[in-house]
Amino acid sequence: HVQLVESGGGSVQAGGSAKLSCAISGGTWNGLCMGWFRQAPGKEREAVARMFPDDITTYADSVKDRFTIPKDIAKITLYLEMNILKPEDTAMYYCAASAGRCPWQRWSVSSAYDYWGQGTQVTVS
Repeated sequence: HVQLVESGGGSVQAGGSAKLSCAISGGTWNGLCMGWFRQAPGKEREAVARMFPDDITTYADSVKDRFTIPKDIAKITLYLEMNILKPEDTAMYYCAASAGRCPWQRWSVSSAYDYWGQGTQVTVS
């Protein structure tokens, strides 16, 4: 059973940076399709980025060139490095995993993922 635990959220000034972690247990890199999502108050959950076993990363247009998602293979942890943060980046951030078949064409669809972390709040002011 895959478990995901996010950490690293907090309050950040606009223009600053933050790094979120998603610690993964119960799965291996080869078998997991990982994504980062976020949800702002009153808004739908939206995809931020994905990393599948091909190690190719894909980013939402709203975060492209500002966010990256490196991973630490030994720690089995996926990160979300966020730079040049804007107030509109304020949201609860979630990591998600799909075990088995990756949602290659539906990576940005939240229902395509089987496992979710509890989320970590990022507030940009």
